[in-house]
Amino acid sequence: MNVIQTAERVSLSPSDNFVFQRSLLAYRTATKIIHGNVLEIGTGSGYGIEEIAPKVKELWTLDKHYVSIDYNKYNNTRFIKNKVPPLTNMPDKYFDFVICFQVIEHVEDSEFLLNEIHRVLKGNGKLLISTPNKKMSLTRNPWHITEYTGNEFFQLLSQTFPVIDMKGVRGNKNVMSYYAKNKLSVKKILKIDVLKLNQILPRWILKIPYDLMNRINRFLLLNNNRKLTTSISIHDYFIDEFSEDCYDLFFIAKK
Repeated sequence: MNVIQTAERVSLSPSDNFVFQRSLLAYRTATKIIHGNVLEIGTGSGYGIEEIAPKVKELWTLDKHYVSIDYNKYNNTRFIKNKVPPLTNMPDKYFDFVICFQVIEHVEDSEFLLNEIHRVLKGNGKLLISTPNKKMSLTRNPWHITEYTGNEFFQLLSQTFPVIDMKGVRGNKNVMSYYAKNKLSVKKILKIDVLKLNQILPRWILKIPYDLMNRINRFLLLNNNRKLTTSISIHDYFIDEFSEDCYDLFFIAKK
């Protein structure tokens, strides 16, 4: 996996531990809710399959990049290589749940994607969806087309789904300590950008520079704070009712 993928797509690298454990919590939370036929939009590195597949009848997992799956171990799982939206060749009213973690911020037509999710869900189906909380972002991420506040995300989802449970991913003092160190480190890096180019240049120009700096920053944080960085676990995060200071928005929308 190349530098761009490992920086934007969460890996098992120790430098990604802060983000990985947060992402893992979303999947562990999903395992307490899901059943039946499940569609995951955004396979990523594939670590969510291990959490989801044993809990469901069928798992369809979709990503724009090919992901290798052990079909001997997960014989109820099928991988589909495709971009979204639309959800091409997927039947109406087939899935009990759709999981869409850390994807919608990358999608150009988010309303179309949500309409497609609504289409493939059964009559009482639910969407479990997460996205970064814009109010906690440290700088512009050119890989993200749109980031949302809690209220903005609620308004987006409510155009398609009548019932929405607003929750958020939060962290304890260890997580807050890492976040504060990360915020300070990013601030130092941004001082180099005296012309504020990161705010005005087109996204396509900034993607690779951002990704390289993101990776360098994570390695520096690991080297300078190894004990803190590597000690953070899934137990340092928790999902609570939505608040403005949550790291990720975690909403459950019912059809």
